[in-house]
Amino acid sequence: MRNWSAALVVLLVAFVVPASAAGLPAPVTVQLDGDHLDWPTMIRLLHADRVSVRLADPTRQKMIESRRGALATVEAGQRVYGWNQALGPLKDRPLGPDEQREFQRRVLRSHAAGVGPALPFLLARLALVLRANAMARAAMGVRPELVDRMLGMVNNGVVPVMPEIGSLGTGDLQPMAAAGLAMMGEDVPVSYRGKQMPAKTALRTAGLPQQFPLEAGEALPVVSGGSVLTARYIDAIDRSGRALDSFTAGFALFLEATRAEQGAFDERTHVERRIPEEVDAARQIRSLVCGTRWMTDEGRRVSGEPDPRVQDATSVRAAPHILGAFRQTLHTAKETVTREANASTSNPLLFAKPGGGYEFVMGGNWAAARIGHEIDSLNAQVADLGVLSENLSGRLIAPKWSYGLPANLAGGPIGLNSGMVQVVTVASALVPEMQLAANPAGTLSRPVKGGQEDHNTMAMASMRGLAANLDRLDTVLGVQVMLGAQGIDLVRPKMASLQPGGGTSAIYSLVRQRIQQLADDRYMTPDVEAATALVRDGSLSRAVHAAAATPCAA
Repeated sequence: MRNWSAALVVLLVAFVVPASAAGLPAPVTVQLDGDHLDWPTMIRLLHADRVSVRLADPTRQKMIESRRGALATVEAGQRVYGWNQALGPLKDRPLGPDEQREFQRRVLRSHAAGVGPALPFLLARLALVLRANAMARAAMGVRPELVDRMLGMVNNGVVPVMPEIGSLGTGDLQPMAAAGLAMMGEDVPVSYRGKQMPAKTALRTAGLPQQFPLEAGEALPVVSGGSVLTARYIDAIDRSGRALDSFTAGFALFLEATRAEQGAFDERTHVERRIPEEVDAARQIRSLVCGTRWMTDEGRRVSGEPDPRVQDATSVRAAPHILGAFRQTLHTAKETVTREANASTSNPLLFAKPGGGYEFVMGGNWAAARIGHEIDSLNAQVADLGVLSENLSGRLIAPKWSYGLPANLAGGPIGLNSGMVQVVTVASALVPEMQLAANPAGTLSRPVKGGQEDHNTMAMASMRGLAANLDRLDTVLGVQVMLGAQGIDLVRPKMASLQPGGGTSAIYSLVRQRIQQLADDRYMTPDVEAATALVRDGSLSRAVHAAAATPCAA
């Protein structure tokens, strides 16, 4: 009896005590109205362990009214793509009233042909939220119950397995068709509590209805549009920001290790360029090296340089401009995805007529030209940052280019020890792959579907290239940080009582918490992986922002 009572108390706690009190993080709570999903909220939704998303009540009523108008318009005789007409090259084939509901199921089945890796859980979840928000604009004529179904799965951790290959930038047809089948309760895989299982099993276990039939006109709004593409782009923008910070962290280590000139970061120079993001990039660099005695005439003299430096190589002097251009691209990208997340990207769209009633308008509002070309542009800058990073790493292992650091950054006797030359080679091997993957897929349109879709943005191909390059960049930047910290160690004995900048010292300490200084040669793969993790998990990014926020007395 005592054991039964204890079990009852545990059950009551599980149901009554708030998640935060039970040791679980509180969910990120959001109301959708189709118009106010901003960048900070999307990032919170992307990274949250748990979410609680619902449709705002006024928006629900608006969707009910538009659904009534949609049905009345079709009943009045307008021929509407995907409602009472078939799709693609078969668009001229009418659908009778008794066929329209079954047509929705078959559309999803025929379109769920994607292959390749499935979207990560968090990205697939965000894609569903973005699609729900687009539907909340009430321009697609779908029931609010469809949004409720989508968000019910999101809130309960039931996320469709969505293969990422197949979309041409004309809507997320293949991955979202898989999501639509899961919402209907078809026999397709979903992810639930870290495991893959049939949709019906997961829905039942999560306490959700196992079946949810789509009504007339609801299949196309599920698949038409770029919610998957946008979710992936949001993640890429977020990762790119962390990569930019990580480069800056490694750059600060490089500057100190090579006792670089500070004139290249003088605010006056960058104000004259009239690019605010460049001014900010130079300011962040100055914040990290603020207080340095190494990057001074005294520091260079103590380290053994016989002649004045005058100025450093282009890779050092132009870095604020390169980083500023990257920052500018990310700023624009955030604006783009915010607009995209609050837009009606479907075909057809439903509009109220000035004199009363509604009408459908067929168009190509799902096209992803803007976002696709932006992805290509960001990918080019990601690749260029990789080139710059690898170049700086290469300078550190060459005594002439590093102003006297030991060859290969060897920590013990040079010759007996080979040092870090092969670590740099890892970055060198990745850079050509990055350059190839940065070729713009947006210029490679091809006609498909019997010429009905004769121009395609290929934006998902662009996105796959960007995502792969961000993976590569994490390692390239990790190598840069790893070598920069080694350079600090090797030059420090020459610097007497002089100290590097406070921000640089904080970044160095973070690196050394995970990677030991290289003395005699050792197995290097774990070190490279640990350095990559410092970039990928955001540790370096957080350290850079913390250092920049710390007052410095120069």
